[in-house]
Amino acid sequence: MITASYQKYILNFKQPSGTSRGILKTKETWFIILKDETKQGIGECGIFRGLSVDDRPDYEAKLEWTCQNIHLGLDVLLNELAAFPSIQFGFETAFKSLLSKDKFEIFPSEFTKSNDSISINGLIWMGSEAFMKQQIKEKIDAGFTCIKMKIGAIDFQTETNLLKSIRKEFTSKDIELRVDANGAFSYSEAMEKLKKLSEFDLHSIEQPIKQGQIENMALLCEHTPLPIALDEELIGIFDVTQKETLLQTIKPQYIILKPSLVGGFKGSNEWINIADKKDIVWWITSALESNVGLNAIAQYTYVKHNDMPQGLGTGGLFTNNFDSPLVVKNGKLHYDNSKKWTFNL
Repeated sequence: MITASYQKYILNFKQPSGTSRGILKTKETWFIILKDETKQGIGECGIFRGLSVDDRPDYEAKLEWTCQNIHLGLDVLLNELAAFPSIQFGFETAFKSLLSKDKFEIFPSEFTKSNDSISINGLIWMGSEAFMKQQIKEKIDAGFTCIKMKIGAIDFQTETNLLKSIRKEFTSKDIELRVDANGAFSYSEAMEKLKKLSEFDLHSIEQPIKQGQIENMALLCEHTPLPIALDEELIGIFDVTQKETLLQTIKPQYIILKPSLVGGFKGSNEWINIADKKDIVWWITSALESNVGLNAIAQYTYVKHNDMPQGLGTGGLFTNNFDSPLVVKNGKLHYDNSKKWTFNL
């Protein structure tokens, strides 16, 4: 018989991290523990307050209900949890963990055997010009060949100057540059800003305008001088037909999948299947989970065989993360089996 319990955990940022939505100092997360007669399974419900569609007053009540009804099995529970993507992700991971030989090896592969790695982007957080310059230098010195810079919170001219300074030293063959606006631009100014940004030979821009402006986003994607990636736009779209309609209408160049925000592995697989049919390129990103959630997302990402740099470099952001075999070296995420997990709640 399987029993289930949950526990809240607050992750503390090493230094406050800036986005266009404000400064993050802590990140709330929840852990699912499944037990049977002999083993334990662990999953993380990485709710993202202010962004997750399941940021609701009844979140903990839904966790409690799911634990009490664990006997219903995963398929039934995933249907019941349709409006709670982060809980879906947590329970999917916990069930896979329970069934694995090693509870942290969710998708066995050459990655988990320490024989291969995943290319990732280096993430530049918003802040003062000096702070952002320092981060850029650190990422380049650390061997990253793909850098993603958050934009939209400080002066646009300052941000474009930073991009210009990178391009003075490094061409797009040396360093791939991605920017993430987190919906910071208004539609009326977006095209002008996209034109300006396109001067820096960028790979893409994530979510230039706020989600939900379907027609405006479709127009931008049609006429943009710079490839557009949908991110927040995918949040809260649960039905497969709605997913298909959204991608058919907007026709983005890219989509970005955060399993905690789009319904775990099942939800991500649905988006990938639709995107592949429409020749829309995708990549996968973590959403500030602890190493437990990041581990599950990284292992899932590896078995999807996408060679683009993925957004999986967030494990080192917290002071109280769990020790794990996940190591970032030369712009790649490795699973170093000589390092052990310490998961203590």
